[in-house]
Amino acid sequence: MTRAPYQWGSGHQLAVIKQHSIAKHEVLRAYLLEYFQTLVRPQQDELRLTLVDGFAGGGIYRHENTGEVVLGSPFVLIDAASEAEKLINRDRQKPLRLNVDYFFVDVKQDALNLLDQTLREKGHADRVGRDIRLLRGKFEAVSASIKTSVRSKNPVNGRSLFFLDQYGYKEVPAPLIRSIFAELPAAEVILTFNVDAFITYASDTPLTAGLLQQIGIPDVLQGRSIEDIKRNERDFRLYIQSCLYRGLVEACGARFYTVFFIRTEGHGDYWLVHLSQHPRARDVMTRVHWAQSNNFIHYGGAGIDMFGALGYSADRDASLSGQSSFGFCFDDPAGQASVSALMEQLPRVIHARPEGMSFGELFAATCNTSPADSMKFKEALAKLVAHKEIEITSVDGARRHSSNTITDKDQLTPTRQGIFTFF
Repeated sequence: MTRAPYQWGSGHQLAVIKQHSIAKHEVLRAYLLEYFQTLVRPQQDELRLTLVDGFAGGGIYRHENTGEVVLGSPFVLIDAASEAEKLINRDRQKPLRLNVDYFFVDVKQDALNLLDQTLREKGHADRVGRDIRLLRGKFEAVSASIKTSVRSKNPVNGRSLFFLDQYGYKEVPAPLIRSIFAELPAAEVILTFNVDAFITYASDTPLTAGLLQQIGIPDVLQGRSIEDIKRNERDFRLYIQSCLYRGLVEACGARFYTVFFIRTEGHGDYWLVHLSQHPRARDVMTRVHWAQSNNFIHYGGAGIDMFGALGYSADRDASLSGQSSFGFCFDDPAGQASVSALMEQLPRVIHARPEGMSFGELFAATCNTSPADSMKFKEALAKLVAHKEIEITSVDGARRHSSNTITDKDQLTPTRQGIFTFF
């Protein structure tokens, strides 16, 4: 039902890594570079945080196509921190130090042995056991001790990022992620979830019910049977995806999230889920998705109702809408479609608040259900200003007309004599 775990050990050749896993690591690296820079304040001289790889593996692979040696996620974390520190200090008079602890977890001792060997070969021998710690066991079993360490390093907010690349969909229960956010307010989680595998093998059996209970979303199908969904929903996979998506993020307890497919062979077969408690973190990850447009896809709408109503919707029917059955790719046409959809949908949100709302409030209230990043929101809003649908005013009373001048505190209000062409 899930992808097979990698095989490690001195008697094996290097495990083979597929291109879509490399793409996932590229996204992780790109996000970390932005993540570090976003956290830094101008006068800060040290940034303390913890990076956790809950399924670290052996740290070294052979590329499935080229046969080249490829380093795994532990080295993505370490190298991204080193690169970010250089970028941050490039123009600073007073250098900033990244004070980072790493936890690399795996259930297999063979994997940790290989990771330990590779870390030493790559020049990190003096760090193993100090700021780099290798833990054997299931992530769920060792998570409590990791959270204690994070709180010790950052008592106030528990600044940390957990990369949880599970082998399927049940090794990181939603209540465990909820506990991370409850105990570590500034934590972020990047989770993989093999949704296609779940849907393919889901059935009306105690096994599926038990899996949903184990994941922590037992009522996610709202009492409906798999047979009923397959018989009555025109796109039953989309229906189940929507149920899982909503149930999972709600059960995890994150205020902000992205849920997009990583593409494999032209289709996505599993989610890369980013969970956080701040809209800025969500926006950074969404920008990374757009920058990595060849690797991500989603099957929902372009505006602020990404997955839409559960079940079939005519605007997702390729025969009626002309939209590719491969879904929404993060390319230029998709960007234009997002801006157009936001222009149609955002006035309804703004006109529902005639007293006004800030851009920060608007984005926080709608970003979770949109594939758009903040710049696309701002582009749509600037066009609505040009169409005299809305007005945007800064805290000092200046009128905003350009997308690149809009800030979180700017107030959005309906125009007094708007034409309302987008209703």
